[in-house]
Amino acid sequence: MRWIWIDRFTEFAPGSHAAAVKNVSLAEDYLKDHFPGHAVMPPSLVIEGMAQTAGILVGQARAFKENVILAKIRKAEFNDYAVPGDRLGYHARIETMDESGAATTGEVFLNDRLIGRVDLLFSHVSPSNASVALPAHNFVFTEEFMRLFEAFQQSLTKEPGA
Repeated sequence: MRWIWIDRFTEFAPGSHAAAVKNVSLAEDYLKDHFPGHAVMPPSLVIEGMAQTAGILVGQARAFKENVILAKIRKAEFNDYAVPGDRLGYHARIETMDESGAATTGEVFLNDRLIGRVDLLFSHVSPSNASVALPAHNFVFTEEFMRLFEAFQQSLTKEPGA
């Protein structure tokens, strides 16, 4: 995956909830064309940031054994835009989860101010599922995603000031 729309996790409670942040920078290629002269983070990418935050939460709850596929955007409402220099915060919570998938609810913050909600549905798809033409490996939780998650876990075990 080329784009990861979260920079780091700030909280992670396995099987329950997670929080992540994304710093919006003018150095990111997509911003120069959206909108020229007044760069804003496209809402579709804000939704993807929430999907990545919630998707890792759902994947971890099932030990990353399956691909966690975004199946449906149940709700996506925003009342403001992020611009370069802003920090987006994603707060995701597992609402329900079973063998077939999960429902999550989420809030999006702009510099600590609530600006939206994103509620999602995910499907669990085993890489060995013969009824669907999918790769035999886990193509959702790539090395990049796993490094992001492992960096957060390591930050919890470091001693203060280390």
